[in-house]
Amino acid sequence: MSSIPSKSPFLTLRWYTFFIYGTMVIFTSFFQLYLQDIGMSQSEIGALMAIGPFVSLFANPFWGYLGDRMQNVRFVLLTMMIGTLVLVQIVFNVENYTLIYIVMTCFFFFQTPMFAQSSTLILNYIDGTPYKFGGFRLYGSLGWALTAVVAGPVIDQLGVPRIGIVFTALLLVAILLMLVLPPQERLSGGAAPINWTTLKQIGSNLYFIGFIILGVLVAIPNMMNSTFLSLYVIELGGSKSMVGWAVFASSIFEAVLFLLFDRFLRKKVSFMIGWLAIVSLLFTFRWLLMAEAVSPIQVIFIQLLHAVTFGGYFYVGTQLTMMFVPNAFRSTGQALYTMTWSGVSGVIAGFLGGWLFQNFGSEQMYLAGVALSLVGSIGFALMWLNVRRTGYQLPDEEG
Repeated sequence: MSSIPSKSPFLTLRWYTFFIYGTMVIFTSFFQLYLQDIGMSQSEIGALMAIGPFVSLFANPFWGYLGDRMQNVRFVLLTMMIGTLVLVQIVFNVENYTLIYIVMTCFFFFQTPMFAQSSTLILNYIDGTPYKFGGFRLYGSLGWALTAVVAGPVIDQLGVPRIGIVFTALLLVAILLMLVLPPQERLSGGAAPINWTTLKQIGSNLYFIGFIILGVLVAIPNMMNSTFLSLYVIELGGSKSMVGWAVFASSIFEAVLFLLFDRFLRKKVSFMIGWLAIVSLLFTFRWLLMAEAVSPIQVIFIQLLHAVTFGGYFYVGTQLTMMFVPNAFRSTGQALYTMTWSGVSGVIAGFLGGWLFQNFGSEQMYLAGVALSLVGSIGFALMWLNVRRTGYQLPDEEG
């Protein structure tokens, strides 16, 4: 029996990743312009966008638990995508603020865990094959970047109220690609039961807890930037096309970074934690530059740092989670990582960022990000020193 897997399912998986990331960049980068178009202020937009991360605190564990119990992440993702597709048709046809909040709460329940479960889907498909995670996540970066740069002028032509049409078209393609994917093999031995004992086992790893807490500090300014970038570009005199170029610049070089990580990253806990300390320091520098920006062109160039900062953190964080958490709880571990990186931090970022932006201006919002990222960098540096001094044993090697 050949040990070389058929390329067809993996090609489909790559294109699924391309289109699901392309779909989500429409929502992440342009939806705020729609909200501003219907009359919402920065603080109101921040509060509405904070619902997503708040809902994800419950949605990520729910879908992660379901994926582990069913051992069928593909079916779980299909359910999430269909729910998102149905609800987005309502979101863009409701103008009453109260109804928007209600519908968006339901929308976020299906949409927010999609990236975490897509990562789990990729990891499960490539398990035991020569394929690397970065080669698939690369397609996500390309989908994010290319869709953003094309969507800017398209939305300029169609008008902001028709953003939902672009979102729907891309999501339908992603659903069709998911339907083409073959069923996954179940993990040997099945999933371990997820209960308080399981969570206690995961939470007993103090390095994992430290990684999560410091990650929240670093993620808050990143989430503030994601939420308010489009409004910041417009405030500096940019167009919707410039918003697209800013998002393009943030993602296009992620592809190269993931390939380099696949080839050269040392799969050693101390090395990865040291990398997170460096990335957090680069985040600090990035937010300082954003605070000093005076034109949308400057913002576009500063966004090039996103590949090394967010891309570096995302890749290493995903790999570290796999090393910190036993294999039987892989889906739950990734859900917890995403829940804190984009959940807890996103709630804080929405309210804090909106309040700072509206009352003190964009410069103070980014300077707050400088302080938070610097604290995170110092924390990871201290963790790196401790791991270097005491060593670290993988959980599946214990006992």
